[in-house]
Amino acid sequence: MSSSLRLVILATPLCLGGLSSSVLAQAPPRVQLPTVVVTAQKEPADPNTLPVSVTAVPRQTLDDGRVSVPGDAAVRAPNVFFNEFTARKLSNVFVRGVGSSPANPGVTTFYDGVPQLSANSSSLELVDVDQIEFVRGPQGALFGRNTLGGFVSVASARPSTTRWTGAFNLPFGNAEAIDARGTLSGPLVADRLAMSASFGGGRRDGFTTNTRTGNDLDSRSGRFGKVQLLWTPTSQWEARVIVAGERDRDGDYALQDLAALRQAPFTVARDFEGFTERDVMSTTVLARRAGARVVLSSTTGFVRWTTRDVTDLDYTPLPLVTRDNAEEDFHFTQEIRLASADQAALRLSDRAALKWQGGVFLFTQNYEQEAVNSFAPFLLSPFLGFPVSQTSPQSTLDDRGVGVYGQGTVVLDERLDLSLGARFDREHKEGNLNSAFTPAIAPPTVVDVEDTFSQVSPQLSAAYRLRPNHTVYATVAGGFKAGGFNAASPAGSETYGEERSLNVESGVKVLFAGGRVSASAALFFIDWNDLQLNLPDPLAPGRFYIANAGDATSRGIEAEVTARVHPSLDLFGALGVTRARFSNGTVIGGVDVGDNELPNAPDYTAMLGAQARRTLTPSATLFGRAEVVLNGAFHYDERNREAQDAYVLTHMRGGVQLRQFVVEAWVKNAFDTRYIPVAFTYDAFAPSGFVGESGRPRTFGMNLGVRF
Repeated sequence: MSSSLRLVILATPLCLGGLSSSVLAQAPPRVQLPTVVVTAQKEPADPNTLPVSVTAVPRQTLDDGRVSVPGDAAVRAPNVFFNEFTARKLSNVFVRGVGSSPANPGVTTFYDGVPQLSANSSSLELVDVDQIEFVRGPQGALFGRNTLGGFVSVASARPSTTRWTGAFNLPFGNAEAIDARGTLSGPLVADRLAMSASFGGGRRDGFTTNTRTGNDLDSRSGRFGKVQLLWTPTSQWEARVIVAGERDRDGDYALQDLAALRQAPFTVARDFEGFTERDVMSTTVLARRAGARVVLSSTTGFVRWTTRDVTDLDYTPLPLVTRDNAEEDFHFTQEIRLASADQAALRLSDRAALKWQGGVFLFTQNYEQEAVNSFAPFLLSPFLGFPVSQTSPQSTLDDRGVGVYGQGTVVLDERLDLSLGARFDREHKEGNLNSAFTPAIAPPTVVDVEDTFSQVSPQLSAAYRLRPNHTVYATVAGGFKAGGFNAASPAGSETYGEERSLNVESGVKVLFAGGRVSASAALFFIDWNDLQLNLPDPLAPGRFYIANAGDATSRGIEAEVTARVHPSLDLFGALGVTRARFSNGTVIGGVDVGDNELPNAPDYTAMLGAQARRTLTPSATLFGRAEVVLNGAFHYDERNREAQDAYVLTHMRGGVQLRQFVVEAWVKNAFDTRYIPVAFTYDAFAPSGFVGESGRPRTFGMNLGVRF
C-alpha cells in the first residue's frame, strides 16, 4: 500500500473522530448541512433515500472552488477519474474502471437532461451552473445506452422569477492567464417570464515549450455563453429554453516521448507546430406539467459540434508526418416521460403504495470525419522521391435509435422501497468508411456497413430506512454499451459488438448529528463481457479504433463524508478503491493480458478538504479553502507496460468578502507535483514506445468578483 493511501486511511478516522464528542456537542443545534436534491433517477429526490451511488456538487461548492469544467468537480466523487488532454475535445471519464473511446463513451455526460452522444462535447466551460451529479454504476434501466459505468449530469441554474441578480468574476494568474465570467438573471414579467444571460472568455500561455523554436505550444483561448428563457404560465406548467455555445482556439497537443517527458517535463522538440479548434452549439427545450396525480415532462436537445486539429504526428524534430483532422457531428434527442406526482403514489393497500415512471427516448446522430496524413518523401518507400498524403479516414456515420423504459417502486410501511425497472433500446447504424493515397500508390478502400443493435437493461433494488435519515440499500443492474463502426481501423476491424455488464452493489447512507454530518459507503462488483477497448492501429500512427477485448471484472469500495462542524467550518472527504482487471484467458493483439489491470483505472482516488469562514465585521468576512487530492497508480495500456505512480495535488484559495465584493488569492497544485496523467502506445516514432502529456503544473493568481 502506498504512503499516500496510508495517509488518507489514517486521516479519515481522525477527521471522523473529530466530528464526534466535544466538537459536535458544542455546535449550535440549528447548524445543518444545506439540503441537496438530485435527479439521479430522473425525478427530484433526496439522495439519501435512493439506492444508487451519487455525489452531488451544488452551486455553492462550485462557486467556492471556482470550478470551471466538470473534471475539476470530479475530485469530490470517489472512483471517478478524468483523463484530459491539452485538446479540450479529448476529455474521457472513467468510473470504477469503466470507460472507452470518445466516439462511444462508457460514461455519458448530460447537460440539462440532454445526453452528449460523443465525448467531444462533454467537457465544456461551466457558467451559471446549479449542480453537477456524478452517478456511479450502470444506469441503463432509466438512461439506456452508454451509461454502463454511470453518468455525469450538469444542470443550469434556473432564471430568477422574483428579482434581478448577477455576478462577475475576473481571475488572473501566471502564464498570462485571464478568465472573465459573468451572469445576469431576473424577471421580465413577475412570476411568469424570466431570463438569464451568462458569458465568459479567457486565455493563457502554454505550459509546454518547443525547444526547437522556443515557442510555447499548448496555449488556450476561448469564449462561451448561455442564454435562458423561463416561462411559467400557470402553477402547473413551465417551459424553458437554453441556448449555449463555446468557441475554442487552442495550441497544439503537448505530446512527447514518455521517457523524454519524464526527464524533462513540459518540453517537446518539433519541426511543426499545429493547433486545435472546437465549436459547440446547443439548444435545449424543457417542458413540464406537474398535475395533481401525474407529471409530464419533455426534453428536446439539438447539439452541433465541429473540431479541427493540425499536429506534428511523429512528435519529433524531423519533418516526417503531419495530420490535419476535421470532424463534425450533429445529434437530435427527444424524451417524453410520465411519472406519478410526488404526493400521488397509487395506493395498493393500507401498507403499500406504488410510485412509477415511464418514457420514450428518440435520437438521431450524423457524424463526418476527414483526416489527412502527409508523409515526407522516402518515408513510405525508399523508391519514392515525392511526398505522399493519405486520407484516412474520410467517413460518414449515421445513427438513429429508440428507447422505451419504465420503473415502479413499491413503498411498504413508508420504510421499505422495492424497485424494478427495465429499458429496451434499439438502434440502427450505417457507415461509409473510405481511405486513399494521393498519389495512388495503393488501391483505395471503401467499406459500406450497417447493423442493428438492441438490448434490454434491467435493474432491481431495495432500500430500507432504519431511521428517517438512515438508509441501507442493495442493487442489481445490467448495463450495455452499443456496438458500432470505427471511422478508421485495420482491415477486418471496422465493426465492434456490444459490451454488457452486471453490477451488484450494496451501501449505507446516513444523516446524523442533527443534520450536521452526512456519510455514505458502498461496496460494488462489476462483471462485464465483450469489453470495448480503445486500441492503437499498428499500421497508422495516431489512429485508434474500438475492438471487443474479452471479459473483465471490477470490485471496490467507496466512502464519502461531509460535515458542518461549526457555522463557519465545513470538513469533507471521499475515498474510493478499485481493483479492475482483465479476466483470465483474455488475449489482445496476440498477447495474454489475463489478470492485468485495466488502463486508466487508478488503484484509489481520495480527497480531503476543509472550508472556513470568519466574520470580522458586519461587512467583512474572511474565508479559506483547501483540498488535498490523491490518485493511486494506474497503467496506461492493456499490456501494463507503462504506468503512472500515485501522486498528490494540493489546491488552496482564500480571501475576503466586503459586502458584495470579493478579493481572493488561489493556487492549484501548490507543491508543483510532476505527473503524467495521459499516455498511450506509440511504437511508430516514440523511442520508449509511448507518448504522453505532463499534468498541469503549479498555477496561481488572484480573483476579483462582485455579486448583486
